[in-house]
Amino acid sequence: MTFEFFTNSSFIGAVLFILFAPLIGGIVMGIDRKITARMQGRVGPPVLQPIYDILKLFEKENMVVYESQNFWILSYLIFIVVTGVLFFAGSDILLVIFALTLAHVFLILGAYSTGSPYAHVGAERELIQLMAVEPMIIIAAVGLYQVTNSFDTAGIIQSTFAPVIVLPGIFLGMVYILTMKLRKSPFDLSTSHHAHQELVKGLTTEFSGSTLGMTEIAHLYELVFLLGFLFLFFGTAAPLIGIAVILIVYFLEVFVDNATSRVKWQFALKSCWIVTAVLGVLNLLALYLI
Repeated sequence: MTFEFFTNSSFIGAVLFILFAPLIGGIVMGIDRKITARMQGRVGPPVLQPIYDILKLFEKENMVVYESQNFWILSYLIFIVVTGVLFFAGSDILLVIFALTLAHVFLILGAYSTGSPYAHVGAERELIQLMAVEPMIIIAAVGLYQVTNSFDTAGIIQSTFAPVIVLPGIFLGMVYILTMKLRKSPFDLSTSHHAHQELVKGLTTEFSGSTLGMTEIAHLYELVFLLGFLFLFFGTAAPLIGIAVILIVYFLEVFVDNATSRVKWQFALKSCWIVTAVLGVLNLLALYLI
């Protein structure tokens, strides 16, 4: 490994993600809670409350049914971090998607390993969510490649024009599935960050202490990665517009989360596939014909 690697932008991007993504994700989550509280007529917790909560989890006793839980959840956290590192280091976007999927497979295995029927239901719903969102994410990668002629995130983000101009349908499709990836209503099938719709918290029901803490840290890393993925549609060609649009999209996600109730998994799966077919596939077809 040469000295040049440690001084180039890829290494810097990876290090910045590892160090600051939990803080940025925690602040975004804190603002999320604050907005949610205002919408419900409450004051809400401090902005840094999500970070305080995670620190408290690591101070508590880690009670597990089977020791394998710790291995699966640690693997989940590691591969979520790997996903973000690959993404912000400018690596192949298909490899990024593979790492993200593998991370959620580890989370599902962790829920299954607890032996809890509630966690099992949550794990099965997490599998459904994977089936619902993966086609749209892959179509987004293909669309970005067709526009920028690059599968590397570094090449995509440095495009001379914003890909969203010719990929509006795919972008809207990504916004639609983002609700499910952020575990917000009406698509918070497997679990909910706010736990405002359930007494038993889905696939994380049996997680506690440091195990639950690692899960929450992984969520913060994934949040930053997902927002970064949306930014690919604007890139360096329109960075300010991209940031503004992402802020608006996230506010709408919070609004929808508080204005809707959970739907059945059948509707969630079908709607995501319909959106993928209509917005994603037709956008790719139009791009091909043009």
